[in-house]
Amino acid sequence: MIGGPTAAFIVILAGIGQKYGAANLAICTMMAGALLVLMGMARLGGIIKFIPYPLTMGFTCGIAVTIFGTQLKDFLGLEIMGAPAEFIPKLATTLYHLPQAHLPTVMLALASILLIACWPKKLARWLPDSIAVLILATAATMCLNQSQGWGLKTIGSMFGGIPSSLPAFSLPRVDWSQLKELLHPALTIALLAAIESLLCAVVADGMIDDRHDSNQELMAQGIANIVTPLFGGIAATGAIVRTATNVRTGARTPVAGIIHALTLLAILLIAAPLAKHIPMAALSAVLLVVAYNMGEWRLFSHLRRWPRSDMAVFLTAFGFTVVVDLTWAVIVGLLLAGALFIRRIAATTQITGEGADYAEKGGAPAPEGVVVFRIFGAFFFGAADKLEMALESAQREPEVLVLQLREALVMDATGLTALEALHARLYRNGKHLILYGPHTQPLFALQKSGFIDRIGMENLCGNLDESFTRARVLMQARPVRA
Repeated sequence: MIGGPTAAFIVILAGIGQKYGAANLAICTMMAGALLVLMGMARLGGIIKFIPYPLTMGFTCGIAVTIFGTQLKDFLGLEIMGAPAEFIPKLATTLYHLPQAHLPTVMLALASILLIACWPKKLARWLPDSIAVLILATAATMCLNQSQGWGLKTIGSMFGGIPSSLPAFSLPRVDWSQLKELLHPALTIALLAAIESLLCAVVADGMIDDRHDSNQELMAQGIANIVTPLFGGIAATGAIVRTATNVRTGARTPVAGIIHALTLLAILLIAAPLAKHIPMAALSAVLLVVAYNMGEWRLFSHLRRWPRSDMAVFLTAFGFTVVVDLTWAVIVGLLLAGALFIRRIAATTQITGEGADYAEKGGAPAPEGVVVFRIFGAFFFGAADKLEMALESAQREPEVLVLQLREALVMDATGLTALEALHARLYRNGKHLILYGPHTQPLFALQKSGFIDRIGMENLCGNLDESFTRARVLMQARPVRA
């Protein structure tokens, strides 16, 4: 897997740096690294992998649209002072200044996209299309600016170039009074790094038929993000596009990542002085192609085939990423996905009363005054009220209620509380509760809570015939009242 800054991170880090400053961005990155290490030590890697597909695709497409919005200004060669950071105001400002587009810049940007689209795949393995475009566009810009005076903007004219040496070790100055305020952006970086790294690892697993260690990966990414800011670096994660390219060109071991890092180091030390001549139009064209490739646009045409809950999660994550920011997209998307998942699981839970079918095959029918309810699925907080609804539908309280728990797969504290309330009510009215055939997890929960001790082991039966026999004994005895 190849690690480093990714397109999704640039959008987030730029906003954090603009709001809190470069020094606090470094501190946020180190705090995020520490959080990643703690997440790995707590073995949360496996949990993060269960983030639903519609959510990850929603904010991936949203990030692609956000990147698109950030590159329009340079693609069109516009000079906009004080452009807003939010997507919709930024887009509106860009459209307002559209008549001021610089025609040579637009021509160079369109030519760059056309070259990327037409670059031969055979050559792409040895010289990637984006690198080829930057080289050719840089040469063209140097000629056109000097001979024709086109005034094409470059990295040098915009930012003064790129340093050609490694930064020195430097400890960021910590303002302890701001640490609480920085926790929110640090958590954003940590979550995004964890999600993207583990998704990247899963993609690599599928390509080389391997299996990664999620918790080890989180700790490794955490250590990298703690150390990198000390040398002027920004937050990094597993890069899906670069990793996929790496694997497609034959990589199978971590040595490929080491070679990748050494190659970048050589480019930084040797080729950086030439980078000041790279035109902004070509860079924006490359990033627009990256945004287009990273977005799963076909999903929009498939949404009508999805369940409505998944469609809602996807559109919510996409909308919040574009209109608000990725932090709220992740938070709201996870909450919505969790709520819809709970609703979906609760819908599968059924509590039914079996009329003439009480007896098992070859067994005796239920005695008079005995009602059997069967619980299917998860008896948890999302479905505990169904037991009360089932009792109300029976229109009368039985002398003995038999609950068949054979098909109850899991039980939580809310389910236990519902059973305890039911037992207390029956006990006050001189009625009885019998449990029949609970599975391992519900049985363990009932034992640990002391519920079985309260109803008595004799009221925990192994099959339906035993339950009916016990019910007859209870009805013949004098009812016990509180």
